[in-house]
Amino acid sequence: MTAHKPIRKAVFPVAGLGTRFLPATKAIPKELLPIVDRPLIQYAVDEAREAGIEQIIFVTGRGKTAIVEHFDVAYELEHTMSERGKDLSVLEPTRATPGDVITVRQQVPLGLGHAIWCARAIVGDEPFAILLPDELMVAEKGGGTGCMKQMVEAYEEVGGNLISVLEVPQEAVSSYGVIAPGEVKSDTLTEVTGLVEKPPVAQAPSNKIISGRYILQPEVMRVLEDQEKGAGGEIQLTDAMARMIGNQAFHAVTFAGRRFDCGSKTGFVEATLALALEREDMGAEVRAMAERLLKG
Repeated sequence: MTAHKPIRKAVFPVAGLGTRFLPATKAIPKELLPIVDRPLIQYAVDEAREAGIEQIIFVTGRGKTAIVEHFDVAYELEHTMSERGKDLSVLEPTRATPGDVITVRQQVPLGLGHAIWCARAIVGDEPFAILLPDELMVAEKGGGTGCMKQMVEAYEEVGGNLISVLEVPQEAVSSYGVIAPGEVKSDTLTEVTGLVEKPPVAQAPSNKIISGRYILQPEVMRVLEDQEKGAGGEIQLTDAMARMIGNQAFHAVTFAGRRFDCGSKTGFVEATLALALEREDMGAEVRAMAERLLKG
């Protein structure tokens, strides 16, 4: 098996304004809104760490400093909890090794492609992962493997560029980016021959939608350097990836797990209910509560 450069770095685009959740996000970054008792960004960072990612790169904007604070030491809180004999293990996932969390500003909201390009100096000449925190990817019930870990395992096999995909009903494809599939390598690994952003249902090349997780080679930064604005007047990452297909290996990993669109209010509520119902410490109570509310 050919050795590929390891995936050590992950970029998290977190500069968005969160306007769909106003007024909740007026002063609080949407990435810190909790699903039960863990903020969205924590789920994404935990997923990256499970996959062996060492360096977390946040592409932030004004008003987003609380995201970095979340992964810092909260001295007063920890000191007070220690004095009162409280267990500090709940804070363990929020701790980061000094130097392993890096932030860079996206000063103008020019789209996802531009946000990724802002991290070019930190990414350097290494392949890297991208995780969109709005897309909450949850492993299968019973302790399955996280999405990024599945992708890293596939990358170690085939190298090149990979995107996570999920299969949706054909009538829903016009809301998403969709892949044009090539050779099917396995049940979960498919060659990508093209990418189409929000195609009409009748023209969609497949029902496999891009789902917010990527492993890309550093050459994408050079493509983004001169990428023209696309849909919505923004620099689109999908457009840059499409230009790389044919020049580098490109595969899609079909995620064995669940996706919750936490960029929408209904998706956020769905994720909260689904994960609460699975909790040993509260699942039974939440189920009884839901049944009571449904009865009116």
